[in-house]
Amino acid sequence: MLKSNLIRSFISRKLIGVGAPLSVRTKHKLPDLPYDFNALEPYISADIMKIHYEKHHAAYVNNLNVAEEKLAEAQTKGDVNAIISLAPALRFNGGGHINHSIFWQNLGPKTEEEPKGELKEAIQRDFGSFENLKNQLSTASVAVQGSGWGWLGYNKQTGRLQVATCPNQDPLEATTGLVPLFGIDVWEHAYYLQYKNVRPDYVKAIWNVANWKDISKRLAAAKSG
Repeated sequence: MLKSNLIRSFISRKLIGVGAPLSVRTKHKLPDLPYDFNALEPYISADIMKIHYEKHHAAYVNNLNVAEEKLAEAQTKGDVNAIISLAPALRFNGGGHINHSIFWQNLGPKTEEEPKGELKEAIQRDFGSFENLKNQLSTASVAVQGSGWGWLGYNKQTGRLQVATCPNQDPLEATTGLVPLFGIDVWEHAYYLQYKNVRPDYVKAIWNVANWKDISKRLAAAKSG
């Protein structure tokens, strides 16, 4: 729902057109965290969760709202140069908001150890086994140069699961067409306080708190949508 609202917000601006009056915009908000900061310990510390959520995600939300306010002003004035110049801020902060809103739901305490049902069958079909998926997604996530994300996505064109990576805060669906199911944040702020510069240890640990119920729901929604 959060991602849909964000996309509709962008689309509405395109439909309105440059120079046309804009309706009142609803500001984006930091979504509720569905568990306590310490709920993912020992795999992700409470300190990391608190800073990641209250500082980093909150900054993306705030900066997205600022960028959209500037966009509305530029559209009202018909300032095409200003509209174009805002694209990087909208992409970065909008992507950060979308990605983290998925990320918090993708994780959880006392989760099932492995996927079940339709998701399990799809993983076995497209990767051969759950272990193969873990190896492929982990390898891809660790190999991201600089900052970015590793993703398990659903390809609506082929009806199959795919592993993909995105740099910085580029959102998976808007930049690749894949529907995001499970994301691994490999920005250093997601793990450095606990794992220092050893990204592979963090990626290995995150599988212990993967919320397969949420990931399964995302697959079902992607297939029906």
